[in-house]
Amino acid sequence: MAADDYLTFNRANWDDRAPAHAASPDYGLDRFLADPEHLSDVVRFDRPRLGDVAGIDAVHLQCHIGTDTLSLHRLGARITGLDFSPVSLAQARSLAERAGATIEYVESDVYDAVGVLGAERFDLVYTGIGALCWLPSIRRWAEVVAALLRPGGRLFLREGHPMLWALAEARPDGLLVVEHPYFETEEPTIWEDDSTYVATEVTFTSTRTLEWNHGLGEVVTALMDAGLELTALVEHDSVPWDALPGQMEPVPDQPGELRLADRPWRLACSYTLQARKRA
Repeated sequence: MAADDYLTFNRANWDDRAPAHAASPDYGLDRFLADPEHLSDVVRFDRPRLGDVAGIDAVHLQCHIGTDTLSLHRLGARITGLDFSPVSLAQARSLAERAGATIEYVESDVYDAVGVLGAERFDLVYTGIGALCWLPSIRRWAEVVAALLRPGGRLFLREGHPMLWALAEARPDGLLVVEHPYFETEEPTIWEDDSTYVATEVTFTSTRTLEWNHGLGEVVTALMDAGLELTALVEHDSVPWDALPGQMEPVPDQPGELRLADRPWRLACSYTLQARKRA
C-alpha cells in the first residue's frame, strides 16, 4: 500500500459520511439554526476549560461539518476551519451561511496546513474529538500545530483516550479486553465498516478506513519536542458517542456524553489537553 493511500480511503469515507451526519439528529444542525446561541455538545462540555476566546484568531483542524467551528465562532473567535473532505466542507459552509456566520473554510490535509494557511498566524489551534486517529504520525501533527501558533498561542485538544481505542468491541460478558495497539505503529489498523457513529438509515459504500492510535505519552512528548509546554491534561470517563454499544449509558447533566454503565471509573474514555507555544 502506497504511503498516501490512507488519504484516499479516509477521504472517500468522510465524503460518504458527511451528508448523513448533517442530516442526523445527533449533530442537530436544526438546533444551530433555531437558536443563535446554541453550541455543540463537544464545545459545551469543555467550555469551562476553554475560557474566553473572544477576538482571537483560531483554527479548527479536521473540522468535519463545522458544528464545533460554528460554536467557537459564536463564542467570539475569528475562526478558520480546515478539513480534507470537500463534501464535509460543503456541509460546513452551508451551515455557516444559513446561521449567518462568517467563517473561512479551507480544504487541505492537516499535514499541509502551514503551507495553506501560513505560519504563526493563530492564537489558538483547536482539535475536536475523534481526529488524531486518522493521522499516521503524531510528531508531524505536533510540528504543524507549533508552526501554526504565534509565540504564546495555545493548543486545545479533546480526544478519545488511547486506552479506549485499544479495546476490543463490546462483549456480552462486559469484560474490557485490550485488542488493538495502544502505541503508534508504522502500519495502520484497517477497518471495513458500512456504519457510522450517528443515527442514520444510510448504508455507506466507501467502507475502508486506515487508522492509528497514539499513546498519551507519545502525544505529550511530541508536543513538548515541537516547542510547546503542557498547561493542562484532564482525563474523562466519558465520550460523546456510544463507543461500546450495550455497555454505556448517558451521563447525567452532560448532554451527549456516555460512559460505562458498570463501574465507569475503570476506563478513561477521553482527555482534554492544553499546551502553549513557548515565546
